Amino acid sequence: MDDTGALVRAAADGDAGAWKELYHRHTGLVWSVARSYLPNDSDAQDVCQTTWFRLAEHLTRLREPEKVGSWLASTARHEALRVVRTSGRSMPVSDVALLGLDIDERSPELLVLEAEEAGAERQRAQQVWDAFQELPDRCRRLLRVLISSPRPSYQEIAAGLDLAVGSVGPIRARCLKKLGELIARRGVTGIPR
Repeated sequence: MDDTGALVRAAADGDAGAWKELYHRHTGLVWSVARSYLPNDSDAQDVCQTTWFRLAEHLTRLREPEKVGSWLASTARHEALRVVRTSGRSMPVSDVALLGLDIDERSPELLVLEAEEAGAERQRAQQVWDAFQELPDRCRRLLRVLISSPRPSYQEIAAGLDLAVGSVGPIRARCLKKLGELIARRGVTGIPR
């Protein structure tokens, strides 16, 4: 089913397949909006669950079922901000995954070379992450949402981040330019432009 409005109406009528498809289409958006406001995964997961619960509660009352993505993004934002207000805490977190080597049959020389390459890659990833952390909150939130999969529409992004739809592209361009400058200032190489 391709029409989002029809999918919402089918889910409201009890079609489990339609609900599953809605979830599949929009779970990345809900997660990225929640995670853009919250520093840890457990709070973001709670917000995601609450957002989907709210949709289940309001599914039959949506005024514009075809805009369910925007509704979900906006609801996720509101729920995340509620958690931020009520928790009164902030925890820095790094998304950089650390790589480990398994013990195997490769030669010690090859293991040393791979470890050096992995160390260089980790260092580059950390430098990019540090540059990302220097961006203003608005840029970090927008860039996090933009990399969600499937990629949300600008209307959904705008609803989730409380932006005007027409400002998403220009803000994105400014944020990416600033990120590129911060990365270049660190002398990071091997980053595609």
